[in-house]
Amino acid sequence: MKTYSNLHEKLSMGEFAVTGECGPPRGASKEVIDKKINLLQGFVDAVNVTDNQTAIVRMSSIAASAHLVAAGLEPVMQMVVRDRNRIAIQSDIMGAYSLGIKNILCLSGDHQKFGSQPDAMNVFDIDSVNLIRTVRDMRDKGKDMSGFNLDVAPQMFIGAAANPFADPFEYRVIRLAKKIDAGADFIQTQCIYNMDRFKEWIRRADNEGLTEKVYILGGVTPLRSAGMARYMNNKVAGMDVPESIIKRMDGVDKKSQADEGIKICLETIEELKELKGVHGVHIMAIEWEEVVGQIVEQAGLK
Repeated sequence: MKTYSNLHEKLSMGEFAVTGECGPPRGASKEVIDKKINLLQGFVDAVNVTDNQTAIVRMSSIAASAHLVAAGLEPVMQMVVRDRNRIAIQSDIMGAYSLGIKNILCLSGDHQKFGSQPDAMNVFDIDSVNLIRTVRDMRDKGKDMSGFNLDVAPQMFIGAAANPFADPFEYRVIRLAKKIDAGADFIQTQCIYNMDRFKEWIRRADNEGLTEKVYILGGVTPLRSAGMARYMNNKVAGMDVPESIIKRMDGVDKKSQADEGIKICLETIEELKELKGVHGVHIMAIEWEEVVGQIVEQAGLK
């Protein structure tokens, strides 16, 4: 079977995959990237490199991904459609592949009004589903969007995001099906705290036969405090942190809340490992990369 990347190879062999996340710095410091590489190396199969996340200007995801490649760590380059028209998108995909980047996660991107430069113009020339389709056609047909034959087709392993917790819930599986139909090979989900809702989403996806067509990695984020849990539930769109989780975090003293957050994360991973249709976990330790190794080892994923 043809595989596009090490991540794809592991998933295709039926192994439980682990991906991490690396947010590029708000500047040109390679040292920041190197520090995160050192914390993640040896613990994850691939690392998402975010693309100006939360609409805040950062080092480009292509450049940061290239630093990971040079260090021997496989990146999942995120690409948002917020900032690029279709010409720039296709150009960046080809450029990224030429630098050894073999995984891509196709996203819409947070609206610029939530970021550091809310007056910036957005682009949204194509949406995330059409971005997935574009990458697939470039890879499988060897053509750009104008029909021009590419001398080397970028052989990318194509990812997309899914949020089982957004409303309306009934549309979540339909949206997943659209992304799979467009060409998504793997899915990374929003952070999972409401396990009951996630189980219902994966059950519906399985009933539609979608879990046989795509690799699904459940997203987990260790909570550092009760305040973080409350903020994510109240302020972050599409996030669902049940009151029971918030009360549990509140129930321990502040010095122990980070440990409790890690414990909750480990319990979530244990449940995900047993769920049909789940092929791995995506650990999003937001600017807390130093705990990823601990989580991976304690979860028995290494």
